[in-house]
Formats: sequence, C-alpha cells, structure tokens
Amino acid sequence: MINIVLVEPEIPQNTGNIVRTGAATGSVVHLVRPLGFDTGDKMLKRAGLDYWKDCEIRYWDSFGELQEANPDGEFYYFSTKAKQSHCRPQYGKNVFLVFGKETKGLPEKLIHDNYRNAVRIPMVADTRSLNLSNSVAIAVYEVLRQRDFDGMNTVGQLREFDDC
Repeated sequence: MINIVLVEPEIPQNTGNIVRTGAATGSVVHLVRPLGFDTGDKMLKRAGLDYWKDCEIRYWDSFGELQEANPDGEFYYFSTKAKQSHCRPQYGKNVFLVFGKETKGLPEKLIHDNYRNAVRIPMVADTRSLNLSNSVAIAVYEVLRQRDFDGMNTVGQLREFDDC
C-alpha cells in the first residue's frame, strides 16, 4: 500500500492533482487538517476531475492522530532540507510518503526528529522547490518502480529503468 500524506495542504489544484495520482496508482490520500480550502471547492474538483470518487481519501485532525492510527507504517518525510535522495530508501509494503504545505513544507522539528527517514528529490542548486503535486508523483512512482510496477498496466519490460 502506498499512502500519500498531505500535511495542511493549501492549494486546491495541487490536492486535486494529487488525488488524480492517487486514483491512477491505487494509493490512499491522507489529508491532515487544517486544510487551506474547502473540499467542496470547485477548483479542487476541477483539478481532480472525476477521479475524486475513485481514490480513497482519509481525513485527520493532526499528523499525530494519523501516526497513532498507523503504528506499523513506514513514514518518509519529503523536504528540501533533507540530504538523502528519495531513491535511496527501500520502501516497504505499508509506506507513508509525507509532504508539507506548499508555502512552508513540513515543520523543521518533524524533519529533525525523523531525519533518518527524511528524503529530498534532487534538483539543481538554488532551486527553491518543485510543485507539490509533481513531487508527490515523483515519489509515488519511485515506490512503484522499486516494486517493479506490480499491479500496474505496463507495456513491455521496465527492467532497464532499475537505477534511479
């Protein structure tokens, strides 16, 4: 299972796009409040198109609540402040890919307290960050690549892409 965790997302279009990625990959999307929008927001629905109904979405009042409910979860924290590439970990079966809000990312204390599982998506120097929905897609597809795209509709062999 791939779990996509958005901690206090602010931009409805990003969340809509992430829900679409969740639907296309069979991932569960977890939304940690407070949200910067109403889930009935027209922009959110437009970005997610008709995929909203095809994705399992869970709501949480805090990140701690989500962690307590998933004690066996393997949590990875995506941040531009991490040093380890997102391709290094060997993602397990019950992985939670955790992303922060668009304007601030994850809280620094959360990254510090979980530094061993903090990862970053490589970028050229002096780039502030990637778009949140793009980052989520990159992370989810890295997990799928490591799993040899098991359960996905693929054409031909993908073994030539084993190295990240």
